Amino acid sequence: MRLSAMFVAAVALAALSTAGCSQAPLETAAAAVSPTDAPVTVRVDTGLLRGDSTATARHFLGVPYAKPPVGKLRWAPPRPAASWPGVREATRPGSSCPQTSRGPGQPASTDEDCLFVNVTTPRKVVPGAELPVMVWWHRGGYTSGAGSEYNADRLAAQGNVIVVTLNYRLGVFGYFGLPGLPGLGNFGLADQIAGTQWAKDNAKAFGGDPDNITAFGESSGGMSVCAMLTSPQARGLVDKASIASGSCLLDWPTGGLYPGAPQQTPYIPLRQGQEDGLAAARSNGCPTSELSCMRNKPAADLLALNEDFADHLAYGTPLLPLNPATALRKGQFLHVPVISGGNRDEARAYVGGAMLAGVPPITAKTYPTMLRTTFGAAADRVAARYPLSRYESPPLAWSTVVTDASWACQTATADRYLAAHATVYPYEFADPDAPNVNMMNIPGLPMGATHATDLPSLFDLGGNYLLKTKAQQAMGATMVKYWTTFAHTGDPNHAGAPKWATGTVRGTSQMQFVPDRVRQSNVAAQHQCPFWATVR
Repeated sequence: MRLSAMFVAAVALAALSTAGCSQAPLETAAAAVSPTDAPVTVRVDTGLLRGDSTATARHFLGVPYAKPPVGKLRWAPPRPAASWPGVREATRPGSSCPQTSRGPGQPASTDEDCLFVNVTTPRKVVPGAELPVMVWWHRGGYTSGAGSEYNADRLAAQGNVIVVTLNYRLGVFGYFGLPGLPGLGNFGLADQIAGTQWAKDNAKAFGGDPDNITAFGESSGGMSVCAMLTSPQARGLVDKASIASGSCLLDWPTGGLYPGAPQQTPYIPLRQGQEDGLAAARSNGCPTSELSCMRNKPAADLLALNEDFADHLAYGTPLLPLNPATALRKGQFLHVPVISGGNRDEARAYVGGAMLAGVPPITAKTYPTMLRTTFGAAADRVAARYPLSRYESPPLAWSTVVTDASWACQTATADRYLAAHATVYPYEFADPDAPNVNMMNIPGLPMGATHATDLPSLFDLGGNYLLKTKAQQAMGATMVKYWTTFAHTGDPNHAGAPKWATGTVRGTSQMQFVPDRVRQSNVAAQHQCPFWATVR
């Protein structure tokens, strides 16, 4: 199993299975006209849906947006869902797309009938109002996860928006291809775009505005949103985007994602996708010229390949003509407002996961060797800049190096490219006591604001409200208001909150989220980005 996918999938797992957490109080946005209960039966383009509601939100769960990608539709672009007679019950999520087990309470799935969306709206709506629609592209290293894991009641009710979370094909099912196969390496992205198109086409059924669509995602979901902005299919589809821990420019050198990892990016060239697909077919005893052989394999037999297709979104295709990193540098992306950022301690979960998996230990003795492996001739300069004496432990030192070099500074650079052509609101989530969603407790390696710890501020993971302190709860409410105000207007600023400045090509200031201290900061300088600009 590729460690990169395994560890990304593990983050937030514990939060999804934790029970007994209470919900925070919710508020309904005030309006000039008295709101009324929204109907729980609506008509979408494929038929009638019956959902349900809580005290604050309305839900329509497990709604198909595309036909099941089975048989000849396995490794084919998504096709519109079929209509149904009568009223379809929409009170339970649909199946997760095929994936291996992520631990207790997270069983493997082999059900390819998985292309579903979940719609959350405020329970109370103003008659005739058209609310912005936010479409969530979930995380999971391109190999795991489901839209149903993200309870969006707070976003919908407090922010007066409609939130759509979607499933998309994962691993070998989403990113496999063979020479000559249309859509090679893009099926997961094609699903994400199709689900977003469904949200746009059906927005009015839920009281939404089809001309006000925001795509947002974190980790692999954020990387996919960024890639989508460089796709011809983005034109006319989305009006705003939010990218969390998923810059187009992410490029991890050898050992730069976790100790022992090969050099990699979230995207691959078409040729590599073809070669990997041929190798996968051969490993399953299929002639490489016969796609039907692979399509006839049971889903359970293909799951062993899933981790080989992490970070495997292919470019050089009609859907993704350019490497998204190249497109960003050239300004060839959709020039819409963007929120873009990451987490202050991004790499700690990856390093911690590698340690728990038994990779060679990170010690004072191995630290110089790791620096040489990753940074070559610059290793001594990096060691001088990040001396072990400054850190609680060698793993913490290494995590800081990797966060700065492979996450924070690359994101800051990407934000400057975005700012050259579009309005961008750069940020960093930096709560030192953020919810430990990955449940790693490693001496000398506190998780802090590591990868995915920002999610509980916006969502109730698995329905659980994880913000424990009043300061975290207040900051979470502020973040919800920023993100949903952005969905309404393209500008996150609102009364009673610190001013969030737009990014510039110089990139000297970002909004930094710390409980009791939400303010503009020079995040790039904190991560020593001027130094890293001389290394890579």
